[in-house]
Amino acid sequence: MLLCLRRTTTTTIFNLRLSVTSPLKPFSTLPLHSSPEPASPLTNSQLKALVLSQYAHGKFTNLLQNAVASPSLLLTACHNLATSSPSALTLDSVSTHFFSLQEMAAQLATNRFPVESCCVAVSSTKHRGESLVLPNLKLKVLIEGIRMVLEIIYDDRFATFSYGGRVNMGRHTAIRYLKNLVENPSWWFNVSCNHDKFDARHCDKLCSILEEKINDGALIGLIKRLFESGVVSVELGGCYLGRGFPQECGLISILINIYFMGFDKEIQALRLETNRENPKFVITTNSGVFYKPLKIYAVRYLDEILVITSGTKMLTLDLKHRVIKYLEDNLELKIDRVKTAVHSAVSEKMVFLGMEIQAVTPSVLHPPMSEKAIRARKKYLRQKEVRLLELRNAKERNRKNLGLKIMSHVFKKLKRSNGFKFDFQIEHEVGEIFRSWADEVVQEFLGSLEERWIWHRQLSAGDFLSLNRIRDQLPQELVDAYDNFQEQVDKHLKPVKARKALEGEERKAEEEHEQRYAERTVDDLTKLCIKVDAPIELVRKAVKMAGFTNNMGRPRPIDPLMALDDTDIIKWYAGVGRRWLDFFCCCHNFRSMKIVVSYHLRFSCILTLAEKHDSTKREAIKHYTKDLKVFDVDGTEEVHFPTEREIKMMGDKNLVDPKPVDGALTMTLIRLASDEPSYRCVAHFCDRTDTIVYRVHLRKNYLTEKPRDEKGWAAGMDSVHESLDRKCLCLCSDHISELYMGKLTLQDIDCSSFARVD
Repeated sequence: MLLCLRRTTTTTIFNLRLSVTSPLKPFSTLPLHSSPEPASPLTNSQLKALVLSQYAHGKFTNLLQNAVASPSLLLTACHNLATSSPSALTLDSVSTHFFSLQEMAAQLATNRFPVESCCVAVSSTKHRGESLVLPNLKLKVLIEGIRMVLEIIYDDRFATFSYGGRVNMGRHTAIRYLKNLVENPSWWFNVSCNHDKFDARHCDKLCSILEEKINDGALIGLIKRLFESGVVSVELGGCYLGRGFPQECGLISILINIYFMGFDKEIQALRLETNRENPKFVITTNSGVFYKPLKIYAVRYLDEILVITSGTKMLTLDLKHRVIKYLEDNLELKIDRVKTAVHSAVSEKMVFLGMEIQAVTPSVLHPPMSEKAIRARKKYLRQKEVRLLELRNAKERNRKNLGLKIMSHVFKKLKRSNGFKFDFQIEHEVGEIFRSWADEVVQEFLGSLEERWIWHRQLSAGDFLSLNRIRDQLPQELVDAYDNFQEQVDKHLKPVKARKALEGEERKAEEEHEQRYAERTVDDLTKLCIKVDAPIELVRKAVKMAGFTNNMGRPRPIDPLMALDDTDIIKWYAGVGRRWLDFFCCCHNFRSMKIVVSYHLRFSCILTLAEKHDSTKREAIKHYTKDLKVFDVDGTEEVHFPTEREIKMMGDKNLVDPKPVDGALTMTLIRLASDEPSYRCVAHFCDRTDTIVYRVHLRKNYLTEKPRDEKGWAAGMDSVHESLDRKCLCLCSDHISELYMGKLTLQDIDCSSFARVD
């Protein structure tokens, strides 16, 4: 089928490629008689057809020459990297303002691309010897092109429990899998790797895995050169992956997933073997028998691995030994055996993906209403009934007054004249009004059981016409009329059926309540679910170390931020707050995170603004309001920080992969007053020259309290590389705003093009 696909898509692929200039025509795949067509971005189907056309005899061949070197694919990579208006990017605009895609395609087609000349080594001003190798924009386009090709080849081959670096397979998707599909966990362990960088042996192992599906020495050699140059640098066991730091290359995520493919297959084989040995049994719900099958669950987000079992501890220990043996022997990784320990899922919390997970009963996740809440609800319902009764009485009173006014008016008209004389007739409208009033009165009366019962008793009790000796002496028409009247009274006013129906509804509600209570009790005794919590203590520690709060846990101003404009101060706080809210929105204790953002961050921002302008907190609140409103140049009101109402309405989004707060929390950009000529904005493919110079300040060097871990702020948190401290970047007004708000990260800008300002 693939060979057939290759034959049918040959013409399409040729149309997608661009004929290069005359000196490079020997390397073109177009016929000599064909006219060159302008390159255009590829759609997903076209990209897939381009890559699959290189499949032959079970492997992909000539991917670098025929796929990565395609100008259309390179232009598509430019669109993926563009930070603003990617549709405006064309082959000519990229070649005019940035670099020539035709020349780059020719270099790739002949395997002459200069990787080393596209790398920029950035050294730290404080720590001598520590440097960071960053790719320029041209090399980033190449890396994105390689990533796109590898994604087409390997994405469908990844395991279902492999998350990170994939479309719609992020952190929240992994958390949703844990919360919804993992049943009755009993033991688990988190595989912890020692801090170990990819060296030559790991790179050779990765290349051997790639060679199983790719028969292209030029592409694999190019990936090796990326590792050797230091642009692609993988450090397993760290906490910088998937956080938007500049030291993380865009190719790392998919290479890690490819490297762990063998491990994923081994786990999948263990799961299938366990399922075969422990088949499912169909048990009816009323049998009183509960069966807990032995299951193995696994979740891997890049290099973070969590394995869960619903069996015994000995089984979990044996599984842990097999996992460690495979990782050490086959993948040549160094595993921390002390941290990779088996823990009880019920009594111990596990930290995974920056969140705390624990096995709990279903009533913990969905607790029943307490007695206090039930009393409050009943009180609310009573108050609601009283308000409805008051509204109904007021409506009847107004209706009565209006009716009396109408009757008084009619009586006066009749008394003064022999009849009504109007230019238009209103009898029909008045009749409709009175008819609707009468229908409402009747419906309200029939809806009241007490009123119906009183009228039925008065109309049917003690009537002498029910006696036979009296009925015989009366005319038959009168007796029939009386019987018909009694039937109508019993039919419309006798509330026995309605009372029975009401009692039946009350009895049914009580039975449903008892059934729910029984099911909830049985579930608590037989089921376990996973609760996901935000690490509140870690967040509070980070808030304190960053200077948001003092030693008493109360908000305080942050002095280094006073050099920013008022709007930039609010945007910086808003970026930190929104990232925290987006990251922990799937947690059970999300309300605690809302308090941290809505109280600590909000009032720290207010105090910072007050300290900057030498005013009091009350004056700052009066000027900016609690929602921190500001006005732009045109006088339009802007609200960047999430309002209290907006925070209250936030909930679980589940399908996003948000960046953690580390990058926004550990860095500030200070605007400089410089006489230097204007540079182009360093955001990807932004051609604006009306830029402002900003200096990067890493806040790790200005902490109010030094962290225990010198490499990071706290457990599970990291910071931007030291080499970028005090470097200067030129940014336009739109991209600096997006960078403050957390919509962009340092991965979305060309950090190698920093400005040299003395």
